[in-house]
Amino acid sequence: MAGSREIRNKIKSVKNTQKITRAMEMVAASKMRKAQERMKKARPYGEKIRNVAAHMSRANTEYRHPFLIARDTVKRIGVIIVTSDKGLCGGLNTNVLRKVVNQMKTWRAEGEQVEVCCIGNKGLGFMSRVGANITSQVVGLGDAPDITKLIGAVKVVLDGYTQDQFDRVYIFYNRFINTMKQEPVMEQLLPLTDERMQSSEQENSNKPKATWDYIYEPEAKPVIDDIMVRYVEALIYQAVAENMASEQSARMVAMKAASDNAGNVINELTLIYNKSRQAAITKELSEIVGGAAAV
Repeated sequence: MAGSREIRNKIKSVKNTQKITRAMEMVAASKMRKAQERMKKARPYGEKIRNVAAHMSRANTEYRHPFLIARDTVKRIGVIIVTSDKGLCGGLNTNVLRKVVNQMKTWRAEGEQVEVCCIGNKGLGFMSRVGANITSQVVGLGDAPDITKLIGAVKVVLDGYTQDQFDRVYIFYNRFINTMKQEPVMEQLLPLTDERMQSSEQENSNKPKATWDYIYEPEAKPVIDDIMVRYVEALIYQAVAENMASEQSARMVAMKAASDNAGNVINELTLIYNKSRQAAITKELSEIVGGAAAV
């Protein structure tokens, strides 16, 4: 059995760790509320731009944006992976990266090439270790995602699709369900499917579907180009906001579990310390009694 001093040092060390995990739990809870508010505030703009894009996708115009045109064959795929910059958030990043790796194996087995855009330091580090072809990256977003920081890396993928470097673009991220549950998801970003555009419109309007047409100034092409790019950027920003809310929730839960486990370890070590101390006292009493009896 370990000595009393060694056990006391262990108890002190675990208590110090417990203080840190409790502090991180409270910080994550505060950031989680802010991240959820940020995610909710981004939804009205996202819903409106989806509504407009859905209308324009069915408008009677001679120009059809490349984002709406499906390719006949799929040879190259662009993947946007959204992860966190920091760890200590349970299996959040592991789950989404496992989903990415499994899907990449399926695509490569079908003879399709995959290029990756990493948003977040954890995804970038993992993809670098597995030898993935990384086309663009953005890290250090902080606690509040800024669309201006995302545009550069995202534009590489969007331009690649427009210039026929990619036949499809997918995005992987953690969808925020509630504080205790975050779900890793894969969504097709490009080409924008008719089903997704129609469902987006139906979610934002109770009116029956109709054929829309517009008068464009100066012409249809620049207007539709800007609207479609803003629409895709809104989808990516919403995914990043959802992932950040999921990150803080997962970190809060992980730190709470760590604090609880530290409490259990402290109780076990305290019990061992008391037993060791009681055994030492009993031994001393036995020696005293034995000595007195010998005299």
